[in-house]
Amino acid sequence: MSHTIAFIGLGNMGLPMARNLVAAGHAVRGFDLVAAALEQLAAAGGQIAVSAADAVAGADVVITMLPASKHVEQCYLPAGGILDTAAPGTLLVDCSTIAPDSARRVAEQAAERGFDMIDAPVSGGTAGARDGKLTFMVGGDAAALERARPLLEIMGRAVFHAGGHGAGQAVKVCNNMLLGIQMIGTCEAIRLGIANGLDPKVVSEVMRQSSGHNWVLDVYNPCPGVMEGVPASRDYGGGFGVDLMLKDLGLAEQSALASQASTPMGALARNLFDLHSKSGAGGLDFSSIFRMLGRHDPS
Repeated sequence: MSHTIAFIGLGNMGLPMARNLVAAGHAVRGFDLVAAALEQLAAAGGQIAVSAADAVAGADVVITMLPASKHVEQCYLPAGGILDTAAPGTLLVDCSTIAPDSARRVAEQAAERGFDMIDAPVSGGTAGARDGKLTFMVGGDAAALERARPLLEIMGRAVFHAGGHGAGQAVKVCNNMLLGIQMIGTCEAIRLGIANGLDPKVVSEVMRQSSGHNWVLDVYNPCPGVMEGVPASRDYGGGFGVDLMLKDLGLAEQSALASQASTPMGALARNLFDLHSKSGAGGLDFSSIFRMLGRHDPS
């Protein structure tokens, strides 16, 4: 079944996700504040909308991929927002990574107006978005998830129902906290190997085949010259920004405080990414923290 999809937010993750939906035969009308992103969607066969409201008009599915809680609430809730302009029965899917409380607040207001809505944040990075191999962590009603599943399965390889509204975001907060910690630990280990005169390719491969094995070593090596096609191979351009990781680690810290959970490593990771951001690296990929951990080393 072909859908008319409004896709709002065509950044490093949203654009390849939208392209995959176009390639699968769906009519995708996209909106983003960056003109170049709209042009790239059009080149892939999508349609350009002049505003979020224009994208939503006539759509039977709305997908949003926005930077933070405030952007999602501003997109959905005000007069003239998505909840005001979407047609009755439209399925709403928010793939942004935001605070669980914010996801619940938007979903509650959507439900009051008769919309099915799920929070469906993703993991898998820009390569996963490009290749349709994302993991979706979904919060909301099971029936709404089943409506969305055929589209999620075009964009991803795994779909998990985490629970009610906001549960997808809660799982994503846990996942990204671990990712931030994992990235720092992997950078430290490779830096230690380099400091001892070892080839970072050898160190990386040994750890990848040993008990240090992790996702970063598999698909996102942070050391320049070790792996092709990752941000480290292009001067840390593109990918998942330092400031976005910092935002997610902040969400994890807020969640830990609210639930009285102990997350000392998560708090330390947030502090390190905060220092990295304040050094001017906020727009670089988060793997660029490899640089901060070896400022004496020209690599």
